[in-house]
Amino acid sequence: MKRGRLLARSWLAAALCLSCTPSTPADPEPGEADALDLERMIRQQRYAPYQPSELFDDGAVMRRPPEGTVPNDRVTGDPGLTRGIAGGAYVTRIPVPVTLDLLRYGKERFEIFCAPCHGIAGDGASEVARNMTQRRPPSLVDARVQAFPPGRIYQVIVEGYGLMRSYETNIPLRERWAIVAYVKALGRSRAAALDALPEPLRERARKELP
Repeated sequence: MKRGRLLARSWLAAALCLSCTPSTPADPEPGEADALDLERMIRQQRYAPYQPSELFDDGAVMRRPPEGTVPNDRVTGDPGLTRGIAGGAYVTRIPVPVTLDLLRYGKERFEIFCAPCHGIAGDGASEVARNMTQRRPPSLVDARVQAFPPGRIYQVIVEGYGLMRSYETNIPLRERWAIVAYVKALGRSRAAALDALPEPLRERARKELP
């Protein structure tokens, strides 16, 4: 009888010891904790872009930014300068000094960003254009495009148009206006009368033109 009670007490002590043993694993080695956290983040429940959601009234998981918000890297200030629009209309004058240096800079940036699609001469003749099956890039020296106010050409660079994407993140503000000035200069070069050129340019043109 006494021996039975001793055995019962031994089993009870063992059970109590087991119940006091921590159920969590030992502290992870350095680096293991970060890996475990990353694994939990990878496997957590989440929505994919454009996936429907019942959390919102419109049924879409992707939310539009609150009205009036702008990207934190956007240059703000005079909208005529930063967006090409003033008083609800496109600006009709380039809001930076148009100098020969600006035109040269615009030519350089145009040939990097614009010429691959619109052609070196801006006439829409390029290898990319020849291989586009949906809609070819328009000629920028066409009279219809040249009739656009500078602000509209600027905004196309910022926001994109049709199949053309936005270049806002690739082309800073000053470079955009330099390109606009060069596009306008390309159009004028197509329409300039030979007799209207200064004499040195007139002689050069006579030698180079067919």
